[in-house]
Amino acid sequence: MEQASFVVIDETGIHARPATLLVQAASKYSSDINLENSGKSVNLKSIMGVMSLGVGKGAEIKITAEGSDEKEAIEGLTEVLKKEGMAE
Repeated sequence: MEQASFVVIDETGIHARPATLLVQAASKYSSDINLENSGKSVNLKSIMGVMSLGVGKGAEIKITAEGSDEKEAIEGLTEVLKKEGMAE
């Protein structure tokens, strides 16, 4: 299992547009990928799951990936989070 932690820096948190970008990026990988926030964990390939977390600015999130391409999944999602200015 691979994992990475981030702090959300986007003023509006992970709302509809950033959530869509993350779900699209996660869906490219075959690994099981989860997003954790405040003790809750959801499938990062589910837009409804990600939106249900209500991740706001300053939130600490953790992404975990388990599967054949887990390392690539974490690297790809880290790139999306940083490139889009969502988290650091």
